[in-house]
Amino acid sequence: MVINKIKSKMEGRVLPIVLFTVFIDLLGVGILLPIIPQLLANPASPFYLLPAGWTYKDGLILLGFLTAIFPFMQFLATPILGQLSDRYGRKKILAISLAGTAISYALFAIGILTRDIPLLFFSRAFDGITGGNIAVAQAAIADVTTPEKRTRNFGLMGAVFGLGFIVGPYVGGKLAVPFVTVLSLFGHHLLRTPYWFNAATPFWFAAILSTINVTMVLVNFPETLSRIQHTLKINWSKSFHNIIKAATMPGLRTIFPMVFLFWGGFSFFTTFFAVYLTSKLGFKANNIGDFFAYIGLWIAFTQGALTAILAKKFANYQILRFSLLGLAIALVATFIPNNTTQLLLITPLIPLSVGLSIANVTALVSRSAPADIQGEVLGINASVQALAQTIPAALVGFLAGINRNVPVIAASITVFMAWVIFWLVYKPTKGTTGHDSDPVMTH
Repeated sequence: MVINKIKSKMEGRVLPIVLFTVFIDLLGVGILLPIIPQLLANPASPFYLLPAGWTYKDGLILLGFLTAIFPFMQFLATPILGQLSDRYGRKKILAISLAGTAISYALFAIGILTRDIPLLFFSRAFDGITGGNIAVAQAAIADVTTPEKRTRNFGLMGAVFGLGFIVGPYVGGKLAVPFVTVLSLFGHHLLRTPYWFNAATPFWFAAILSTINVTMVLVNFPETLSRIQHTLKINWSKSFHNIIKAATMPGLRTIFPMVFLFWGGFSFFTTFFAVYLTSKLGFKANNIGDFFAYIGLWIAFTQGALTAILAKKFANYQILRFSLLGLAIALVATFIPNNTTQLLLITPLIPLSVGLSIANVTALVSRSAPADIQGEVLGINASVQALAQTIPAALVGFLAGINRNVPVIAASITVFMAWVIFWLVYKPTKGTTGHDSDPVMTH
């Protein structure tokens, strides 16, 4: 009882800072979506950085590599940051990783202003190394949350995650372009972005927010780990061990191939679709920001309302058997629109399928693992996801060089393969056939 009171008191200080941390992380991810394609893959953009002599295909390949370097470094570093937080405490590692995020945003802004492409790559790699702070933040929440509040608090993290993805693209698109209307009423432009806004502005904004976040952690964040393991030996190759475990762990080796292909297919879509919209419909940075914010709203609706309703009637694997196929079809359907109105009518099919898939993939992985290794299994899931996001991003530039439609086709085929393999290989067990209200399997 006393322990629960102590945890409840600490939770009041920890939870707001953790939620702000998650918001900043996803805000940064969202900000990138409308900006990066304009830097490397749109010669008509005022932000275009490639020097004379570089071709459009060269820009597409660079775009893919610049996108891939972040999840690859995150794949390597996130399990190490988690171990370091066990050894040195959550507060120290969270503050250091957030400071790294702030520095990386500032470096990216400088790279844009100085037209220094290698600095852009260094910035994204550095952010990937320090960007495993969500895992540390999740561990901090687990430290101070009583069992009866755990679902609620992780649900709040999910909601803020979605909010960051909604706000990020919108803010990125607006802060990058001067003289764009932000607020209008009855045809009157009440608020427009100032003349000095440019492609670097969103990253200065994100750097400032990250600095505020670091200050909050240093000033008001208590150490949540009651028993710091000062003698813990760090496994520097844990990321690769996680992938091996994903392929061999009983009960999960039939799930992780689907997880890998789902995230891989979705990454083909998110990495390239802004370029596709620019090429086909003439979208600019602010239009792309609005579009991805629109997707974020639908994902938020799906995870906040639709997922909960379906979870009461269907098991996770049953929903996935339809949502994966739905996503594969929805991605192909993006070839249909020839104007913005048609695009906005077709688009909700994608976030509806994605929102259902993400929620049920994570839940199914958790249900399929014993209770005493939940942290390890979710860490393995994060490693699989990061590697799955790396490979398509590295390939997408070469595929786009063939034809602008090829990356979208690749996205659809990859997700379709995830659906086929899941249908053929996965066999539900007793612990994974229940609804959301049932307990997680503990064998």
